[in-house]
Amino acid sequence: MRNILFAIMLLLFLPSPGSAQLWKMRRYEVSAGIGTTQFFGDIGGYSKGDNILGLKDISFTNTRININTAFKYRILDNVSARLSLSFGSFHATDEKGSNEGRGFESSTQFIEPLIIGEYYIIKNKGENSYQRMKGSSNSSLLGFFQMLDFYIYSGFGGLVYNVKPNEKLEPYLKESGGFTGVIPLGIGANFNYTGAYNFGVELGGRYTFSDNIDGYTSDFSKSNDMYYLLNFTFTYKIRTGENGLPLFMSSKRRRR
Repeated sequence: MRNILFAIMLLLFLPSPGSAQLWKMRRYEVSAGIGTTQFFGDIGGYSKGDNILGLKDISFTNTRININTAFKYRILDNVSARLSLSFGSFHATDEKGSNEGRGFESSTQFIEPLIIGEYYIIKNKGENSYQRMKGSSNSSLLGFFQMLDFYIYSGFGGLVYNVKPNEKLEPYLKESGGFTGVIPLGIGANFNYTGAYNFGVELGGRYTFSDNIDGYTSDFSKSNDMYYLLNFTFTYKIRTGENGLPLFMSSKRRRR
């Protein structure tokens, strides 16, 4: 009985022989995106007793923009490695929080390089179609929901940041910037528009190893700073040559 159950699990989770090869036609991906940031530090926010699940700390006032780019390599059908780089800003203010009378406010510019691993819980069915992997966008081939990917991701990286305080915060500023490690964790979804193009959305949190990204560390602080990025992305999948390299690199080698 145990052997039968093991065989069933293999059939469910292993890709079919046909689909195991088609995804290799576009193994390299480049992407660009734009989205929002939400920062959670020691400036602003409500006390825990006044803030169920921290939802009141999410505010339009503190929403800022980030842009990002990434290079991705498909290791397996449902596993990818990604190098990403994000640029953006955070905003923190005591306005409309538990310390509104204190009047602290800061703006932080940042650069975030990351190394990420993606695991796809659900893969789109378009990669089973030879026509789509060659670049076809014929939507009649497959339904909308069959064109969706869902994945989770994590990894490690860093954050280079620079803080600009207001006049009330400046006397309490410990450091005007620095570098800290970050651990990302998030979820994402892609719509496989064609075999060559994806449109996606991704939400991810970052745990940091610093409590000074907003320029202030409270004497009552019990945790490091955190932030969230919500991004909308566009991805181009590069054709893979017979030698496993991107097709444009393979062409150069043949000319030589």
